[in-house]
Amino acid sequence: MKYYIWTEGCQMNVADSQRLASAFEQLGYTASEAIENADVIILNTCMVRQSAEDKALGRLSSLKPLKIERPDLIIGLMGCMVGTKDQSVIRKKLPYVDVFAPPSDPKPIIDYLLEKELQEHDQNENPFVRQFTWESGELLLPESERRNPVSAYIPIVYGCSHACAYCIIPYKRGVERSRDPQEILDHARSLARQGVKEVTLLGQIIDRYAKDRPDYPTLAQLLEQIHEIDGIERIRFLTSHPNWMTDDLLDVVNRLPKVMRHIEVPAQAGNDVVLQNMHRGYTDAAYRALIAKIREKIPGVSIGTDIIVGFPGETEEQFEDTVSQLRDLKLNVVHLARYSPRTGTLSERTMVDDVPDSEKWRRFRVIEKLQEGIAAEIHQKLLDQTLPVLFEEKKKNRWVGRTENMDLVFVESQDDLTGKIIPVKISWTGPWTLIGTIAG
Repeated sequence: MKYYIWTEGCQMNVADSQRLASAFEQLGYTASEAIENADVIILNTCMVRQSAEDKALGRLSSLKPLKIERPDLIIGLMGCMVGTKDQSVIRKKLPYVDVFAPPSDPKPIIDYLLEKELQEHDQNENPFVRQFTWESGELLLPESERRNPVSAYIPIVYGCSHACAYCIIPYKRGVERSRDPQEILDHARSLARQGVKEVTLLGQIIDRYAKDRPDYPTLAQLLEQIHEIDGIERIRFLTSHPNWMTDDLLDVVNRLPKVMRHIEVPAQAGNDVVLQNMHRGYTDAAYRALIAKIREKIPGVSIGTDIIVGFPGETEEQFEDTVSQLRDLKLNVVHLARYSPRTGTLSERTMVDDVPDSEKWRRFRVIEKLQEGIAAEIHQKLLDQTLPVLFEEKKKNRWVGRTENMDLVFVESQDDLTGKIIPVKISWTGPWTLIGTIAG
């Protein structure tokens, strides 16, 4: 039996798909390289933007003829398109889908397969069915990743309760829930035993870890515990929120050598009226002060932000405030998006999407061009420097790795560099990538 998982969206979805693939392979399934050859096809979906939802619906439509041709084919849907609430509407809309699973909960898919196995075979003929249990702390990497394990994601906060005006996540992933710290540590140790060198802790607002569970350690304390795990050499976390970044967390990032000096803290906009309409809970001045504090407490830190252009009511002058913020702060990375109304969100229900799509694209390109220049300027300073790089894989005869600051580095080497941290002297810099040679 073969499985195929199609994943769209955020790092949390990637982690969910990895967890599901691990369960499939424990059940004896193998991964299929071609979707049409699989016995089980799972689509792990995203709804953050309309384009992501359209892509998933298009993929589902393409599977319908395959299902008619092969009635035994199992099609499953998981992720934000399913959500955590009533599934009756989507079940009625997609009658050819066999099983639905909420975000970060692949268990319904595995239970469906186990039930089908029990119905088709004598339980005594398949001892594995009797023994299988869902171990959320122990994750065996899928075969495709087990050969050269380098990095992996560890979810630590599920859902979100902040409810920004534009965001569908709270409606689809449910309320904020912190994962048990012992389970997280078991997960990290399991990955280390399999050779993973770098782990990235995930949460919609990761700084709020343990806010719903005062008996749990804080994120800063959790990082210290993971730092003690042998085999784990790099630790990252995302995504932060300006309102919940603590001095303790910044101090830990600065103090612990395994915790990488890269922080993702989205601004979303640089104008106070737009920020207020977005329900972000801070001002442009507060965001600028936070960036200054981060840079003061963590020398050499790199900072990433998210920006949405064309939010309802955003004027040209308000957009220029965002441009000014980015021009002044000169952040390392800008994740850029055009506003897309999502059904059920506050902005979709109460605000008019009044910025034309052509204008959204114009603003998008203005910031894209600005950030290209900023990134090129930042990278230019790395020329002739020697930086430690964790290598991930080989692409087109060049090895690809990342610095502590998440900069992408290419080098040529005949050796197998997978999973190795090696000093690299930077010989060329561009806005998005670096090229270097192995030092020494």
